[in-house]
Amino acid sequence: MRTVIFDLDGTLADTSGDLIAAANACFRGLGLGDLLDPAVDAATALRGGRAMLNLGFSRVEGFGAEDVDAQYPVLLKAYAEDIDTHTVLYPGAMEAVERLRMGGYAVGIATNKPEGLAEILMQSLGVRDVFGSLIGADTLPVRKPDPEHHFEAVRRAGGDVTRSLLVGDTATDRDTSRNAGVPSVLVTFGPGRDDVLALDPEATIDSYDELDAVVARLIG
Repeated sequence: MRTVIFDLDGTLADTSGDLIAAANACFRGLGLGDLLDPAVDAATALRGGRAMLNLGFSRVEGFGAEDVDAQYPVLLKAYAEDIDTHTVLYPGAMEAVERLRMGGYAVGIATNKPEGLAEILMQSLGVRDVFGSLIGADTLPVRKPDPEHHFEAVRRAGGDVTRSLLVGDTATDRDTSRNAGVPSVLVTFGPGRDDVLALDPEATIDSYDELDAVVARLIG
């Protein structure tokens, strides 16, 4: 079965506000105040917790890699406790997913968010049951950009790896698709549009209204 696998953060949903809030909770706990700005630092937030901690600590003196390691579990706990205050699905995302399903495609998720947090978020958003698979950062011994992460998401969705593609928004997603030997479709409506275009994916979309035609062209 033809299969479309989606990244989560920055692709299906804008999770940056809640991620930054969790990182800022860490910084406030250390007496540093809010070091990240939801408007300015959204792109970093969508690269994950460690990226946010590194950026925040780079703005003050006396903190380094060991502090990132120490605060990462604190960040995950804060995020789990307040995971969906600001998070929203991107316009048209679920409508596009439903059109793919109705057209006979399997759909799944491959994210570098920890699986438990991804499950909680998708359940909270009310859309978990739409997807045939959800592979998180800790589901397997490997994570994106290792191609096995994509392969397993396809298999669990009941699909055919040779007729699959990955929809994402970062270099990690582009590298995953290349390593897996499948096309990538990168969204350009998040932060860093120019950076996305420079990754030279097989296709980009400016809105989910464009996804159906792009998928049909790339995998039939």
